[in-house]
Amino acid sequence: MECHDKFRNPLPHRLPTQKGDALKEAPTTSTHNDDTHFTVANQPQQSLPALLSRPAHVLAAHQLAKHLRTNPEGLSDEEAANRVEQHGRNELEGGGGTGAFRILIKQIVNAMMLVLILAMAVSFAIKSWISSAVIAAVVVINIFVGFLQEYAAEKTMDSLRTLSSPTASVIRASHTKVVPTAEIAPGDVVELRVGDTIPADIRLIECMNFETDEALLTGESLPVAKEAETVYTEDQNVGVGDRLNLAYSSATVTKGRAKGYVYATGMNTEIGRIAQSLKGKNSRIRRPIPKESGKITWGAYIRAGAGTVKDTIFRFLGLNVGTPLQRKLSKLALVLFAVAVLFAIVVLAANKFTNNSDVIIYAVATGLSMIPASLVVVLTITMSMGTKRMVKRNVIVRNMNALESLGAVTNVCSDKTGTLTQGKMVAKRAYIPAYGTFTVDDISDPNNPTIGKLVYSPSSPVETADHTADEIPDDAKPVQVEDLGQHVSNPAVKSFLLIGSLCNLATVHHGKDGEWSCRGDPTEIGIQVFVTRFNFGRLKLMASASRAEAGDGTPNEEEAPLNDTEAQWHLQAEFPFDSDVKRMAVVFKRRAFADGSTSQMVFMKGAVERVLDACVTMRTREGDVEITDERKDGILTNMEALAKDGLRVLALASREWTEDVKEWRGYPREKVEKRMTFLGLIGLYDPPRPESYQSVKKCHQAGITVHMLTGDHKATAQAIAQQVGIIPKALYKVPPHIIRAVVMTAAEFDQLTDDQVDELPVLPLVVARCAPQTKVRMVEALHRRNCFVAMTGDGVNDSPSLKQADVGIAMGSGSDVAKDAADIVLTDDNFASILNAIEEGRRMFDNIKKFVLHVLAENIAQACTLLIGLAFKDQSGLSVFPLAPVEILWIILITSGLPDMGLGMVQATPDVMIRPPHDRHRGVFTNEVLLDMVVYGLWMSALCLASFVLVMYGWGTGDLGIGCNNEYNPSCETVFRARATTFTCLTWFALFLAWEMIDLRRSFFRMKPGSTKYLTQWIHDVWNNRFLFWAVMAGFVTIFPILYIPTLNTKVFNHTGISWEWGVVFVEALLFFLGVELWKWGKRIYIRHYLKDDYAHDPEADLEAGAFSRYTTMAMNTMEEKRAMTNKRN
Repeated sequence: MECHDKFRNPLPHRLPTQKGDALKEAPTTSTHNDDTHFTVANQPQQSLPALLSRPAHVLAAHQLAKHLRTNPEGLSDEEAANRVEQHGRNELEGGGGTGAFRILIKQIVNAMMLVLILAMAVSFAIKSWISSAVIAAVVVINIFVGFLQEYAAEKTMDSLRTLSSPTASVIRASHTKVVPTAEIAPGDVVELRVGDTIPADIRLIECMNFETDEALLTGESLPVAKEAETVYTEDQNVGVGDRLNLAYSSATVTKGRAKGYVYATGMNTEIGRIAQSLKGKNSRIRRPIPKESGKITWGAYIRAGAGTVKDTIFRFLGLNVGTPLQRKLSKLALVLFAVAVLFAIVVLAANKFTNNSDVIIYAVATGLSMIPASLVVVLTITMSMGTKRMVKRNVIVRNMNALESLGAVTNVCSDKTGTLTQGKMVAKRAYIPAYGTFTVDDISDPNNPTIGKLVYSPSSPVETADHTADEIPDDAKPVQVEDLGQHVSNPAVKSFLLIGSLCNLATVHHGKDGEWSCRGDPTEIGIQVFVTRFNFGRLKLMASASRAEAGDGTPNEEEAPLNDTEAQWHLQAEFPFDSDVKRMAVVFKRRAFADGSTSQMVFMKGAVERVLDACVTMRTREGDVEITDERKDGILTNMEALAKDGLRVLALASREWTEDVKEWRGYPREKVEKRMTFLGLIGLYDPPRPESYQSVKKCHQAGITVHMLTGDHKATAQAIAQQVGIIPKALYKVPPHIIRAVVMTAAEFDQLTDDQVDELPVLPLVVARCAPQTKVRMVEALHRRNCFVAMTGDGVNDSPSLKQADVGIAMGSGSDVAKDAADIVLTDDNFASILNAIEEGRRMFDNIKKFVLHVLAENIAQACTLLIGLAFKDQSGLSVFPLAPVEILWIILITSGLPDMGLGMVQATPDVMIRPPHDRHRGVFTNEVLLDMVVYGLWMSALCLASFVLVMYGWGTGDLGIGCNNEYNPSCETVFRARATTFTCLTWFALFLAWEMIDLRRSFFRMKPGSTKYLTQWIHDVWNNRFLFWAVMAGFVTIFPILYIPTLNTKVFNHTGISWEWGVVFVEALLFFLGVELWKWGKRIYIRHYLKDDYAHDPEADLEAGAFSRYTTMAMNTMEEKRAMTNKRN
């Protein structure tokens, strides 16, 4: 327990208060003269005291009631409402969620947006109204879309932050009623039963076989039995998980029923305190660093102040906040701004720094050509669309920017229970010495007893394990069970099933809708489902009583008595599972329908060693025989054989009860739990999800290492890890010392220092008995090895590791605290959804790379065209620009913007999950992208300038006219036609380049090499990406009205319609395709010969060797070292 307490604040004595320290005092009517001083529920009550005299677990129930001014009959509705008003609603705070105004400011104040706003201001200053209006439209669209998308993402997460239990059963003024959990108040009396989620921290006053699952809070894998009567002393220093008289918020009830007083709600619960501790924000003001003597100098204050100013400026510009991609884009904006200023100066210098408005417009146009105006809005929309796609794949993204990080994940640290496994115990094997062994296979639904293959073998687990299938005699080979009656008729089997069914509080219910549902402890549910396969369900054996428990007066088939000759079973006494005795026993009365005779039986189940301690005989094929040391060793050997398969093994025993007990309350259990007869063993396990193995295998193919961090036993963890493919199944090929490095317990890992951990050749793939601090140390160790880590978790104790990881992944069924600490949430708690998230992250990252390349290549093309175009001077000596400013803005906003959005939505390439993770340090700006950007930009610029020159000088007069930058006149006819041709060519190049960007290496005409559609595959590829297709079509269509509508063409865009120049456009489009395809072909040749192949050649065949080659390499190196040492000695 101490390891969990490190992540909690000590339980404070102060009652939860949010709106004052005490209720106003009011007269009290006492119903007792003693010191308990209960208050009548419907009378005005005194104020709650500001302080508890002592912590809740050291107070007796009546003492706590006195302090809370309550009693077992509960508060009145009015008093409860007053307390909710004073102490706050019973809900976890969202941690100061981002408000609408804050989101709006965030959209405006970033480096890219500031560059656009500055360009807009310059355009307004020179009274270029059309240009400034277009830039303003770009700014407004960026801000508006970014605001809507981020605000929608915040609202989505707000809807996810729900209370752990939506309603609760409380006693108000002596009446039981159901109220919303948020309206629970300190002093309320809450009733709890199996399946409930505890709504607040509660001091128990009554318990009946009451157990809670506190794994979300303490990490304990097994339910905790509670004791209302226990009162601790302050000097005992009892940990949170050991306070058996308290029930904690967010824990679930797995067994029994209870009632108690609420003493803490909302953020004042144990879960609330941990949530509060995780919300501490780092100060944005740097503190001066003192010298070794402790003295703080003025220089330290100056350095701290300068650092704070620097941090503020960088934060304002987005240079030190956000994901790596966001920071790179912010830096890019500043670099491009500097380049734009430099280009503008070059334009002014080329025109002798004249203040002519045409020159200033040219300078602004050249500067704007380097600003990727659509980049921010396209990035926001792409990430928002990725978020929506993730919801369809059972992933809710809490932080949209985590999508970028997912593509860089190199290691996934996953829980076992509920993530890799189904989170439900299943009875896998049952060994009955007097009959044989039953095995259940092919289980797809652990709650459905009609699904799965039931196999019977007359051999014991040891005999089966010691022989191959060929060595087993024909009469001892396993056979599938077809006739249940044949097996149930055996007395030993029937007795075994009766114990499993009746020494069990779980129920299996077949609803009217055809669905199977279970209630109770997971282990008992697993046993109950197993016996229900044989038609021995608890609801059937206890027909009328069971229907009352289920709350349904209509008996279903499984609830009806077995038949008229069978017995009806009635519970007489129960001795619940205890952590000391580690076993459970029940006494049942059997009443036969045939003659009305009665008898009593004691049924027991529990840990094998503890059950054997209470047994004197065991049932064999020869009858009941004494348990000798030899026979006991045989039972334990069979238990170990089951445990090696990763099963949790329990023993079952029974005996007849002949004594007449009038009052069972307080009857010593040691008088009952003796002289038992051992009946058999049952092995349970938490089955892996059917999709887990394939998902882990795909992770290996994608270059992602999977680690399993679980609280289970080492043998169980190793067995499950082998089944899902985290560690190789053929461990016999790996030396023992390597196995010890691959599979470790938390104790073994934690006793190593950081230096020793770093010296390990590899970090363990499986860590069993894992504690919260072990998860944190694992993340830190992976970070020291330059790994990018994703960590899963569902409980409060997982929150620190979720925060520490690069990508925190919370379970949808987990605690609100874990969700707040995580970046994404899995709604189905499935490991396969993690793979979906990584695949979506890689797809989105690839798409970001594609549209960033597309945008910046266009910027280079535009800038180079304008800069080289400075050489074209008119009769007045001023430069004539080949592209008008509005033409540039049109290409930036429309021609580039819509296809870029389409590139953000294109489907994933077939090889997206057989590539290693991308380099998070380089991000999207890899060497390949940078080189492509320059090559495509220069090629487009060269073709654009060629088109201008051909129209102007090849077939034109070469007369550049006068004043052609501002308005049309007769001398500008050739210039306007050449400019229109250049604009059309650049527009088509931008549209065709978007299609070429679907795959950065493969030919546009052959993006799927394995396809047999040799001539038409490109048509299918284009059509499959519908948004991109229609965006490109829109670009083609909109160019015609721009070219041919009078006034719009000459007054706004400064060009005119073209005719024969279309021939130039078509020829240059063909040359553009040839140039791009030739460049891609060259890249493929170079990559094939000079770069390492990142793809698995045959993932299905070489997965075992590929995924675990480093471990087998270690084994070979070890053998070589030993051989070398031997040779050296000789």
